[in-house]
Amino acid sequence: MKKVLYLLPLFFALILSCREDEPKPIVELDETPYVLEFGNLPEPEIPSDNALTQQGVQLGRMLFYEKKLSKDNSQSCASCHNQTDGFSDTLQFSVGVELMEGKRQAMSVFNMAWHSNEFFWDGRATLLRDQSLLPIQDPLEMNETLENVIAKLANEQIYRDQFTRAFGSEEITAEKMSLAMEQFMLSIVSYDSKFDKYLAGEIHLSESEERGRILYNTEFNPFFPEMSGADCAHCHGGANFENDQFMNNGLDTDAEFADMGREEVTGMAADKAKFKVPSLRNVAVTQPYMHDGRFTSLEEVIDHYDLHIKPSSTLDPALIQVADNGGLSLSDQDKTDLINFLKTLTDETFLYKSEYTDPF
Repeated sequence: MKKVLYLLPLFFALILSCREDEPKPIVELDETPYVLEFGNLPEPEIPSDNALTQQGVQLGRMLFYEKKLSKDNSQSCASCHNQTDGFSDTLQFSVGVELMEGKRQAMSVFNMAWHSNEFFWDGRATLLRDQSLLPIQDPLEMNETLENVIAKLANEQIYRDQFTRAFGSEEITAEKMSLAMEQFMLSIVSYDSKFDKYLAGEIHLSESEERGRILYNTEFNPFFPEMSGADCAHCHGGANFENDQFMNNGLDTDAEFADMGREEVTGMAADKAKFKVPSLRNVAVTQPYMHDGRFTSLEEVIDHYDLHIKPSSTLDPALIQVADNGGLSLSDQDKTDLINFLKTLTDETFLYKSEYTDPF
């Protein structure tokens, strides 16, 4: 027994020596393209200088879920953009690392490749790569410096290797981070809702959902009430259920404006209180609603457009017509049908797709 005990240290030393002599796997640039699936959506426009690759998307995914991007290593991008909530936040205002609330409701992150009018509610980020770095540095959000983030990531072999696979060098820079996060966010696509299956002829909508679909797409007509609809597609149309515009949807009068929206970016009075029109895909799971999260349910949203549009200097002309004619005159059944149709835009596959989950 004593001989065995004496030999054990030598035995373990030999094992460790063998392990040290084993060649480490070589990490190299891997430019294998990432195949983007988008169903029947139009062909997306991917930036020509940032083609999607498997390793670039994977690096962006790692960074999206990396809490080291925040000052106290407690929050990641995913903390305020949760996949099962449509990559949005169920809080009215997200709470940052300093326990301070943000100023606007967190927007959903999906189908970014189909947005051509900048990013954030006010469009202050021209490209998605620009948007990706701003929350890191925002005192109300992650409150960290890019220099500190780079230093933290550089201490991790897993990141040095992944930057090499994605960009050919283990050097970590803010630009590479932004390009990788842009790639991952561009890869987050919602295209497989019940409504998409209906368009593909795979299923039928219920009677209520079909009535809601017709109401949604029928224009408001104050002269022929029996032919009038909810006119939702005026702002939330097309394959992505938005219109790539900034609009004032009648939440407040001029005297009540607390957030000047797009005007803060352009400096133009005509943009006062205008905000980016969001996609209504997955809208049933992305509450609360509006740039300030003031509405907690779809019922409240529909009631606003039906009865509570407020006049102001930059209110959209179509909504002026609705307000001046006493509202949409929707019945309770109309509202139920509209909501049932909106629920068909929920993409359960997207909400639980493994390619978008936390990689750690």
